[in-house]
Amino acid sequence: MSNYITIDRDQTLLLPPDIRDWVPKDDLVHFIITAVDSMDSSLFRLNKRARGCEEYPPPMMLSLLIYSYANGIFSSRKIERATYRDIGVRYLTGNTHPDHDTICKFRRDNFNLVAECFVKVLELARELGVLRVGKVSVDGTKLKANASKYKNVRYDRAGELIVQLKLEVQELLDKAEQQDREDSPDGQNLPEELSHKESLKRKLEAARKRIESRAQAQAEAERAEYESKVQRRDSRKGRSKGKQIKKPKPTPEPKTQDNLTDPDSRLMRKNKRNAFEQSFNGQAVVDADGSQLILGTRITQCPSDRNELVHDIQAIPESIGFPEVVLADNGYLCESQVAELQEKQNIEVYVSVGSEDKYFRRKHDFRPSSKKEKKPPRIRSTFVKAMKEKMCTEKAKEIYRLRKQTVEPVFGIIKKQMGFNQFFLRGLEKVNGEWKLIALAYNFKRLWNIQLAES
Repeated sequence: MSNYITIDRDQTLLLPPDIRDWVPKDDLVHFIITAVDSMDSSLFRLNKRARGCEEYPPPMMLSLLIYSYANGIFSSRKIERATYRDIGVRYLTGNTHPDHDTICKFRRDNFNLVAECFVKVLELARELGVLRVGKVSVDGTKLKANASKYKNVRYDRAGELIVQLKLEVQELLDKAEQQDREDSPDGQNLPEELSHKESLKRKLEAARKRIESRAQAQAEAERAEYESKVQRRDSRKGRSKGKQIKKPKPTPEPKTQDNLTDPDSRLMRKNKRNAFEQSFNGQAVVDADGSQLILGTRITQCPSDRNELVHDIQAIPESIGFPEVVLADNGYLCESQVAELQEKQNIEVYVSVGSEDKYFRRKHDFRPSSKKEKKPPRIRSTFVKAMKEKMCTEKAKEIYRLRKQTVEPVFGIIKKQMGFNQFFLRGLEKVNGEWKLIALAYNFKRLWNIQLAES
């Protein structure tokens, strides 16, 4: 005799009169709905171009995006499908089903609302006594763009292809004219092919213009530093003048590249052992005093974190306070950036001078010992020497230990647990908004877990 449970798919079911009976009381959806509904209604913007049709309430749509992102559902089509399949989403939407176009348009047009909600959640955390802005950890992570690296084109190659396409377009026009004279039906496919080549030529021309404008902007940005170096050199005499200082070039290098799919993205790699990918650099400032909430986010197109520290700290909303201590890894080691925070803003900065293993060596190292003793690199900069001495103190070691255990797990949760490894939108502004939405979803998830742990 079998001991199996009977599965009868033809059995009719009586659904509960209240859909909340199917949603656990400790589900994140309740917290998101309550928090978003408590926001000032003036923050939500209605669609003024609606043509008399009823539209979905903005608080519900924002809650839908937050809950979906917190549960690893990022595609607008998958979010639409979740309104049918996911009982938590079905409860959130009140058994309504926004289509993917509506979801995508709301996400694309309401990043200002996401930014405002991001601040409100942090203010809520501070009121609950969870958030104390004292020590913060700063780090960046590479995230794939919604573009292929094989759609990159060099400046010089784009010029060659434009010349080639002009010849091909003229050849097609001549062929079309000849077929018109001969009254041949075979020319019906020519307009489509001609349109494709014209479109590609326009994209390549636009790519060259973007590269040229970036080169001019960079030359203008470097002009002041160049003039300062020239003045210092001219003030010296004889051989002490040194080499001639190169003037910033307003023209692009032939090897400079641009992406045809998402021109704002850049080729980046995590480290020397990883391959280059078309990516953005996502920056995050995380509370290191226990809550691990994300206090500020921004997207940069630069693969290096060297010049991002000041901008990252400025991304923290003023309404939640200003940090007293900043922890950052070796990638942020920049004298001007550290001086800006320490001298002008009175913030204590701890930046690793080299590998963090130098400060926190494992008692039992599994790696094979090196027979050759490497000489430590010679440090010429007085700033680096001072920071190295500071980081070797017991006080600095104790404080700096918080960096790894605060900001690194946040990126791990976003990438592995939430499953966000690639942006779905294109363009710097939209990608910046999507990164803020991810941070908002993470903060909701983190704050809810803290409340559960305390209850």
